[in-house]
Amino acid sequence: MSAVLSAPSAPDSPVRRARDNEKPLREDIRLLGRILGDVIREQEGQEAFELVEQIRKLSVAFRRDADHEADRALKSLLKSLSAEQAVRVIRAFTYFSHLANLAEDRHHIRRRVIHERAGDSHEGSIEVALARLRWAGIAPRAVADTLAHSYISPVLTAHPTEVQRKSILDAERGIARLLTERDEIKARALPKDALAPRELAANDAQIRARVTQLWQTRLLRYSKLTVADEVENALSYYETTFLREIPRIYANLERELGQSEVGTFLRMGMWIGGDRDGNPNVGAGTLEYALRRQSEVALRHYLTEVHFLGTELSLSAMLVPVTPAMQALADRSPDHDEHRVDEPYRRALAYMYARLAATLRELGGGEAARHVLPPQDPYARAEDFLADLHTIRDSLLASHGAALVPQRLGPLIRAAEVFGFHLATMDLRQNSEQHEAVVAELLATAGVEAGYAQLPEAERRVLLVRLLGEARPLRVPGAPYSDHAQRELAIFETAHRLRGKLGPQSIRHYIISHTESVSDLLEVLLLQKETRLMQGTLQDSGTCQLIVVPLFETIEDLRNAAPIMREFYSLPGIARLVQRSGAEQDIMLGYSDSNKDGGIFTSNWELYCAGIALVQLFEELTRSHGIRLRMFHGRGGTVGRGGGPSYQAILAQPQGTVQGQIRLTEQGEVIGSKYANPEIGRRNLETLVAATLEATLLQPTKTAPAAFLDAARELSEASMRAYRALVYDTPAFTDYFFGATPIREIAELNIGSRPASRKSGQRIEDLRAIPWSFSWGQCRLTLPGWFGFGSAVRAFTRSDEAGRGAHKERLALLQKMYRQWPFFRTLLSNMDMVLAKSDLALASRYSELVPDARLRKRITAAIEAEWQRTVDALYQITGDKQRLAGNPALQRSIRHRFPYIDPLNHLQVELVRRYREGQDDEEVQRGIHMSINGIAAGLRNTG
Repeated sequence: MSAVLSAPSAPDSPVRRARDNEKPLREDIRLLGRILGDVIREQEGQEAFELVEQIRKLSVAFRRDADHEADRALKSLLKSLSAEQAVRVIRAFTYFSHLANLAEDRHHIRRRVIHERAGDSHEGSIEVALARLRWAGIAPRAVADTLAHSYISPVLTAHPTEVQRKSILDAERGIARLLTERDEIKARALPKDALAPRELAANDAQIRARVTQLWQTRLLRYSKLTVADEVENALSYYETTFLREIPRIYANLERELGQSEVGTFLRMGMWIGGDRDGNPNVGAGTLEYALRRQSEVALRHYLTEVHFLGTELSLSAMLVPVTPAMQALADRSPDHDEHRVDEPYRRALAYMYARLAATLRELGGGEAARHVLPPQDPYARAEDFLADLHTIRDSLLASHGAALVPQRLGPLIRAAEVFGFHLATMDLRQNSEQHEAVVAELLATAGVEAGYAQLPEAERRVLLVRLLGEARPLRVPGAPYSDHAQRELAIFETAHRLRGKLGPQSIRHYIISHTESVSDLLEVLLLQKETRLMQGTLQDSGTCQLIVVPLFETIEDLRNAAPIMREFYSLPGIARLVQRSGAEQDIMLGYSDSNKDGGIFTSNWELYCAGIALVQLFEELTRSHGIRLRMFHGRGGTVGRGGGPSYQAILAQPQGTVQGQIRLTEQGEVIGSKYANPEIGRRNLETLVAATLEATLLQPTKTAPAAFLDAARELSEASMRAYRALVYDTPAFTDYFFGATPIREIAELNIGSRPASRKSGQRIEDLRAIPWSFSWGQCRLTLPGWFGFGSAVRAFTRSDEAGRGAHKERLALLQKMYRQWPFFRTLLSNMDMVLAKSDLALASRYSELVPDARLRKRITAAIEAEWQRTVDALYQITGDKQRLAGNPALQRSIRHRFPYIDPLNHLQVELVRRYREGQDDEEVQRGIHMSINGIAAGLRNTG
């Protein structure tokens, strides 16, 4: 497979310099393409290779020239392919997309290192953030104090369009390591170095072996993805990235700040195994499985590190004194081997290993290897293990052994502080309707209230507050309860038991989807009380173990967020209950449903307004009760689901919404693109830290001028009208969507453990927001990321009262907003990125799948007209004619990658057409599923 080559450019021109910078990337892509081509020839034959090349060339001609001849030839060729041939070609382009991603990741790291060595750190790095803080006169001690009171948590979630297999991820990580080794060989090679060619040839051979492994590995699952599969997939990122890279971030901060220790503020979160909203496959069993596996991953990491510490800390007490605490720790060890009698550190570590092995057996159910001592005396808490590590560190520091701390012991201590025995904080999530049904059943069975579901909201609140103030439980011993009630209560009871074993940080948040009223919050408090997660009563010094987290998702919910929280905290005893329970209030804002509900601009605007209103409310609650607000952003992979660069997104938040506190979801293929490579993973985590520090201490998001807010409000109203006019008010739009995107195939094939829709049928309202956005990405329209903005700008600049002068003034206002307001600039930047990844010509191919020709033409024309209006609006406001003018790295990525993604779209259309015509054999289904994987991998932020 050929690499993409560009025309030559003038010597020393910016284009030439850019091409020179890209030379290593082109070489890697050419290398990987050549190896993949060789493997295809070897495995499938020359004819198969030539077919792949023929399709690639016709696809490139289709893209470059809108060549009707190429269009006809490509259609004819694809129709002539057997299902087996189509699958073979799809595999080729899918794997090339994966390999191109690896080359890009390597080049990103390569360029980052070059810039840093030149003293040119990138925006979003910790170094740049700390430099800005120093320039602003903020002392390192103040930064450290801020971090000590901060809480930053990326939360990994699964979703119904997840397509990667762990075995594929592992093989690709191997290739990524080999690309790194290749750079290292070249870097150390001297002129006339006889070894370098041999080493590069050996490296080639190893890459070829891994590519062969990929080609011979099944890309898809035969069975539907289970929750356990999703758990294992997520845990692989801890083993490769989080467990080792997060301690390095802390070490980097301590070095930069000149602090001996920075408080623990960066923690990981998890939804997989605890998120039951719309997923009938999640219950108490999956929650226990997920947390046991999490514990096992953490403990096996500690066992490995303690083992290697034992080999390194061979210090003899005959040569080096130890502290009394260290000697006591060694004396408690049953290790009396005469060869280690003078080696207190090794004796202590052998005992610690035995205790961890016993802990692993108890908490994770696994067995440790390499026993010096049999497993015994398990640690009751992670804090006890941490105390032993501190004893070792303190003794080393007291006896001139400081040089022995940073390499392994220091990172292990930090890992134990961050990950404990639970690895990541598991969130529980369920829809408010499910809680209501359980509470109604409990109340009816107990004879308290037979018609709870019919009660007005005000009466519900009075009843629930009264019950929260009573000590007696509602459950009647021996009474029959529905399977649903028993399943839901089992989740709470399992959470109570596991918190006792794994520690309070193992499960801390309970998220209520579709929060519409105060009673939705009170119901979860009552269920906590019923399952001992709430101790005491509302008015009698009661405390809750889980933070009740409302999730506001739709436009209407976002508008009601602050009023609901104000009414909740105005109830007697609630503020003091939260204060006694840790004085923390998380509030989750959902980007996906608000976008599906009102479109990109309105979604972002309503989220912005909700943030401002909540900050104002919690300023009062902080003064009166010391309760701290923490925003939890439900950001998906795509811009249409709140995605986009995290650094800009955090800085674009309204003033006061960060304050050192932020949680945000990481989903789907974005997890792989951000965290599969350890170094890139560390950079992405550092970006969260840098942005949080800047947003907290530099307050870059000053209150926007009234004129900006008024303009945004007007744009939002017009944008929402245009969006809803298409999606909800256009007759038969649902038929168009289900015809012109692969949503039906995504729902029917084995992708993800969660159903694509909350209910049966084809209503947009019932469709989960994730496959909604994912489907538009697959067909390359990416509609949720831009639709409505062009009409909004046209309406704003051409309002009835606006003459020509007013038109210019209004356009100038939008231009000023773009220059001065981070919220507006970030939103437009994200739209620009989405439009760069859209392709109307390819989308038209998908529209041909809509059987009704008149419907197809009418809606396609409306979409294309809005696309042009949005492109024109961005040009008028930003002045940039080209997409991604300010993001050359992504421009480069698209230039190299899209010629290999486009064929997958063409092939997907052809196979979807066959599938819908009744050719639903296994090969056709495999081909569609593989094309979904390849397009998702190529676009990288499919969501």
